[in-house]
Amino acid sequence: MIRYALRCSRGHDFDGWFRSSDGFQAMVDAGQVTCSACGDTDVRKALMAPSVAEKKSQPDPTPLEKLRQHVEANSDYVGPRFAEEARAMHAGSRPGRAIHGEARPEEAKKLIEEGIPVAPLPFIPRQKTN
Repeated sequence: MIRYALRCSRGHDFDGWFRSSDGFQAMVDAGQVTCSACGDTDVRKALMAPSVAEKKSQPDPTPLEKLRQHVEANSDYVGPRFAEEARAMHAGSRPGRAIHGEARPEEAKKLIEEGIPVAPLPFIPRQKTN
């Protein structure tokens, strides 16, 4: 189906839907296209702006994705060695730095009981391949 903006000889504007361009022309030639305001059969296509799809910009990341990006950009991924690394930094045997990784619930609970500051992330860290 094609939608045309139409105008009669008296200046009334209206729209019409047609099966094809040829179908429109055949109906006009047969006097079957009439102005919806005055009934005039002297109808022509009016100037139309083409329908152009807008380029959609990338949506802003969700707050969770922003947090993930911040954590990944500002800390080292230590994977399943998280509890070991956190203990070593807390004890001073390794230099302190921001880390993220995985810990089983019982490991995280022990870290908290030992006074080692940890916090759960609301997402599963992506494993880095180096």
